[in-house]
Amino acid sequence: MSEHQQQGEPSLEAMLPVGIRSRMLPHINGLDMHILEGGFESPGRPLALLVHGYPELAFSWRHVMPALVGAGYHVVAPDLRGFGRTTGSATDYDCDLMEFSFLSKVRDMMALVEAVGQSQARIIVGHDLGSPVAAWCALVRPDIFRSVVMMSAPHPGVAPIGTPTLPAMLKSLATDLAALPRPRKYYLLYNCERGAAPDYDNPPQGLHDFFRAYFHYKSADWSGNKPYRLAGRTAEEMAKMPTYYVMDMDKGMTATAADFMPNAEEIAACRWLKDDEVALFAAEYGRTGMQGPLNATYRPLSDPRIVAEMTSFAGRSIDVPAAFISGAQDWGNFQTVGAIEAMQTKGCSNMTQIHFVEGAGHWVQQEQPEQVTALILDFLKTTGEAHA
Repeated sequence: MSEHQQQGEPSLEAMLPVGIRSRMLPHINGLDMHILEGGFESPGRPLALLVHGYPELAFSWRHVMPALVGAGYHVVAPDLRGFGRTTGSATDYDCDLMEFSFLSKVRDMMALVEAVGQSQARIIVGHDLGSPVAAWCALVRPDIFRSVVMMSAPHPGVAPIGTPTLPAMLKSLATDLAALPRPRKYYLLYNCERGAAPDYDNPPQGLHDFFRAYFHYKSADWSGNKPYRLAGRTAEEMAKMPTYYVMDMDKGMTATAADFMPNAEEIAACRWLKDDEVALFAAEYGRTGMQGPLNATYRPLSDPRIVAEMTSFAGRSIDVPAAFISGAQDWGNFQTVGAIEAMQTKGCSNMTQIHFVEGAGHWVQQEQPEQVTALILDFLKTTGEAHA
């Protein structure tokens, strides 16, 4: 039994694909970082770095890692700062959020590359929160991160100097959402609030059923996910999105998810997320709580110091080869109006591919791993970064 496993809890090691190992790396920019790793036996393999999102873990890449190892890569997926078995970061609401800035996360990834015996990553792939982490790595240190694939969260470019914090920027929208006939609130702001973590940590339905419902609700398995471009960032338009993005005013996220708990037949039909895998997510988050992940994901954009630090790179684009992959049934593609177009015209100067994968919602690399892996390898081949 590992030091992180309690009696009766699922075993991470037992659920890993053949050839993938779990290990801890000490002294990674102040962290003890947990990683999953494959292809480590053969020296000289180029590095593929996989960066997870929220509320996910390195384990979210389990379906993708073996094929990349088989294609000749040294594949590493960390639990990010604030998540999972990685320790050393703040887990309280009143912490100094500067440790969760995107430049801090870039330093985390730089230290990780060095710690696994590499000088550069042939490719960095990021999903959800991992998408902006990967984007900032490629933007700030293109000499280390040689190509980038962003998933489910487009990179529209660096905001200009003087950009307000997230709460200030969305203040008018929040007021307008609250004034709708069906009062609503935006999940980004909710996840910055002090009460968010206690809600996630103590769902009435239990953590297992919360994760099962939440993953289902944002996947292509829920038939209501039929996204389209919104006409603008107005309350009336934003309220057309599902309640996992634009919540009912009187509900927290756990109550929101509870309304969309799949039935027994739907659970049995879900091939990409087995019940023991849901149990693993529930066990890991039950051990760590959600405040650290919320600190890492949403709350940095509420800190004016972090926003100012980011705007130091205003006008700078990602210049290494870049691609975007997302689920065709993912509303995340459209929640920020014009983001995908801005990614192509301002965010990236060498955007080579954009793919919307059918049969996938927000969890694209879990829902359709074969298609995602094939797209990543094709991207590497067509950009001249494939392993010879």
